[in-house]
Amino acid sequence: MPRDDASDLAARLAREAEAVCRHYLPAGHKSGRYWIVGDVHNIPGRSMFVRLTGPERGKGAAGKWTDAATDAHGDLLDVIRESLGLADFAATAEEARRFLGISGARLGGPEIVRPLAPAASRASKAAQRLFAMSQPFQGALAEAYLRGRAITGLQDTASLRFHPHCYYRSERGVILKLPALVASVTDLAGRQLGAHRTWLAADGSAKASVETPRRAMGALLGHGVRFGVAQDVLAVGEGIETVLSLRTVLPGLPAVAALSAGNLGAILFPERLHRLYILRERDPAGDAAWKRAHARATDAGIEALPLMPRLGDFNDDLRHDGLKALRLRLKDQLHPDDASRFFVA
Repeated sequence: MPRDDASDLAARLAREAEAVCRHYLPAGHKSGRYWIVGDVHNIPGRSMFVRLTGPERGKGAAGKWTDAATDAHGDLLDVIRESLGLADFAATAEEARRFLGISGARLGGPEIVRPLAPAASRASKAAQRLFAMSQPFQGALAEAYLRGRAITGLQDTASLRFHPHCYYRSERGVILKLPALVASVTDLAGRQLGAHRTWLAADGSAKASVETPRRAMGALLGHGVRFGVAQDVLAVGEGIETVLSLRTVLPGLPAVAALSAGNLGAILFPERLHRLYILRERDPAGDAAWKRAHARATDAGIEALPLMPRLGDFNDDLRHDGLKALRLRLKDQLHPDDASRFFVA
């Protein structure tokens, strides 16, 4: 692989550093501006630090990592090569391009199903077990939590369940058992590859008072929490509550919660998709996600339209402005064909 190609791929990966780490180093965890793991082979531990933010190149660049135990260091191309045990740069470049959705394995075309790396496979199986052990969502504390957020659009919520005693491990190693909203992360074919947990207060009035009340596990990149079955039109947003706020107004519009700004920009598109609505959030990460998702959809021949909240996100709008105001605001932003198709009186 030419040196310029390697540099360009490393820079592209650095823009999605957290998503790269979650996919190829799932044994680790985020701590501030770093991803912490045992080593580049995805062994659990705390000696390797990957920088998640910073410039694309030079000192302090995003994607650069150091293993304090061995003094080994490198970039995210090295992470991909070593974590998967790839033989050479050609194979590493092919995998990096697949991850980024460029070249022959473009994210946005038909999904290419490949075996998961062993660590990712283990995390996906753990996510499947957690979801299977959880109980129905309807009537549970998790439903009360969402309704307390003014969310009443709870049709097609087979992807949501409730666990009354879900394990939570703090960054200091303290283990708690807390109630949690558990969401299934699936691919385009409906296979569960991950899970997302939102730990809740004991009365369901708010999120639990812990360091990180929301966490995901498993193979997440390109996938999401799905509500409804997409055909030619789909909406995609970052958070579960944001997407469910939209569906409170538009219960018939299929939607996917990507769970992060980085993954929103990498979401896989159904093969027959004609129009994509991208739920924007008013922050720099939301702006970047919109630009990437819009560019990828346009390249795939899909019409991409923004849906913009008045406040930070659509759940903020729903809670502060009410259902009627949000309905009027969304109706003005929809394609005319979809306004008549998805709105209910």
